[in-house]
Formats: sequence, C-alpha cells, structure tokens
Amino acid sequence: MAGDKPISPFWSPERHLDRRPFLQARGAVTGALRGFFVEQGFMEVETSVLQVSPGNETHLHAPRTEIVRPDGSRASRYLRTSPEFACKKLLAAGEPRIFEFARVFRDRERGDLHLPEFTMLEWYRAGAPYDAIMADTVVVIARAAQATGIGTFSFRGRTADPFAEPELLTVAGAFERFAGIDLLSTISGDEGNRAALAQMAGGKIRVAGDDTWSDIFSKVLVEHVEPHLGQGRLTILFEYPSPEAALARVKAGDPRVAERFEVYACGVELANGFGELTDAEEQRRRFTESMAEKQRRYGEAYPLDEDFLAAVAAMPEASGVALGFDRLVMLASGAMRIDQVVWTPPANETLSET
Repeated sequence: MAGDKPISPFWSPERHLDRRPFLQARGAVTGALRGFFVEQGFMEVETSVLQVSPGNETHLHAPRTEIVRPDGSRASRYLRTSPEFACKKLLAAGEPRIFEFARVFRDRERGDLHLPEFTMLEWYRAGAPYDAIMADTVVVIARAAQATGIGTFSFRGRTADPFAEPELLTVAGAFERFAGIDLLSTISGDEGNRAALAQMAGGKIRVAGDDTWSDIFSKVLVEHVEPHLGQGRLTILFEYPSPEAALARVKAGDPRVAERFEVYACGVELANGFGELTDAEEQRRRFTESMAEKQRRYGEAYPLDEDFLAAVAAMPEASGVALGFDRLVMLASGAMRIDQVVWTPPANETLSET
C-alpha cells in the first residue's frame, strides 16, 4: 500500500526490542506446558523431520528434498507437515503418554496466522477416550494464559475468556445454527451426498461445478461457522462428519460422524484432535482417496508410508491432538501476527507495515 514502509530485518535491534516481550511470553508458555505434561506422566519425544511421506491430506502441501546415500543413490524425502506418523509408531512401540514440540513445514501457507515453518504441540494418550484429550486441551490453553498473566484473549475484534467453561458444539449443530443447513441429512454412512449439500448451500456460498462435498463443507465452515466460534469463551467443535474423519475413528453407533474435534478461540482454530483410527485397511482407503483427489486437483500426490500403516494396525486404542503452539502463544501474549512470537521469522520477504 502507498505510504507503507519496508519491515526491517527481525535481527535489527529496534525490531527485536519490539518483539522481545512476545518471545519472553513464548518461553513462559513453553515452560508451563512442559510442567503440565510432566505432572500428567507424559514423556517428551523428539521425532525425525525427514519422512517418506509428509502426510496424506488432500490440501496439505510439504517441501520436498533428497537424501544421498553412502553409495551415491538418491531417495526422495519430505519435510513433515505433522509429527503424527512418527508419534503413532511410538504408541505402537508401547509408549503410553507422549508429547512433542515439533517443527513442521507446510507449503502454500503464509499470513497473520500461517507460517511455512512453525511449531506444533502434539500429545497422545494410549487407552484414553478422546474426551480426555479434549479436557487436556482446555487445561493447556488455560495454563498458557496463566503463564503470561493475560485475562482475555483478543484477536481481530473478538475476545475469549480462556478460563471460562468452553462451549461444546457439534458440527451438525453449528451448521444448523449458523448456516441453516441439515448437514447429517447429506451423509449416508461415510459418504457425502454432494448434490444434497450443494442445494442446501446454494445462495450461502459460491458452489463451483467441480466442488466436491468436502469442498462445499469447507466453504460453509470457513464463511459461516468459524467466525462465530470461540466468542467470549473457547468453543469445542466436535463430531466432525465422517467424510472429514481424516485419521479419526468413526463414532460407535453413528457412522455419519467421527471422533474428531477442533478447539477455537476468537474465531482462531487452535487444535485438532482425534479418537485415533486403528484400522489400517480403512486408513489406507482414506489415504488412497485423498491422494487421488490431490493428484486431480494439484497434479501431485505423496507416497503412503507403509511402515506407518503397519504401526496403525499394531497401535493400541488411543487419542491425540495437534495444537498450533505459535497461535496459542500469539493469543496468550497479545500479539497480532504469528511472526511476532517466533524467534526467527521468515527472512527475505517483501512484507511491509504502516
């Protein structure tokens, strides 16, 4: 914009001085959360960044690299989009409770809430239902707020009390309340009826001819549901429709929904958790479908990690969650952009600030 000035490098003393209170808050939150997990009997793990497959979700994109073996041969590897595959292998190995502050990477992402490299806090409980992980997440968010002394989260004109009892809202309930859509009537088993959802969503969003059921679902979620979540207090959005199950198991007694939840504050998604799927063949089917759609849409697909699928078959019943640590620090410190709370934000960018 006219009148903007280039941002000085993050390492310039004047800019670092402005950012330093947020970075001190980051340290306080890190220490507080490590303390929580130790109290709960968790083991901190460090898993590898280079992976055979970075994850198999349609819309997640990973940087790709090569390793050179001692004999000179080359093999493709990816920078992980999540530590999930590695952590579940450790569950299969017998670890009962684990957590990791993981550096993860995603292409095609940059903004006030997105970085191409960021920290994801993931943790898993073997033998625990997913409402136990939900409860963990609420405590983790409150502990972060306690660590910085902030009383209210605030972002883009929205506020949320991190200590208040969270709102529990099913995805179907949210679609009915905020978009007037009977979402479950468009699902049979784990299949979405694209025509039915398109008809209900018509006039509320722009539906393109090649939009899938999942595309329409995502547009309604982003445009009509998410802006209302985490207002005044946290919102736990749960029972995701089964076509959006990802790595979660389907709910016993109702195959239309899965044991998946997300947590929001001030309209910002903070965490995404699952009652973990342990059916390897079902996981393979989902991954295969996702990669076929990725190939159709983006002209690329990632390999399946066969070692991971073998681990899925061997792992115990478990629940886990991935929390955007930088986003949590941003809200707990009062920062307005995610790059304010990371020690070394992306360099050589053509960003500007007024």
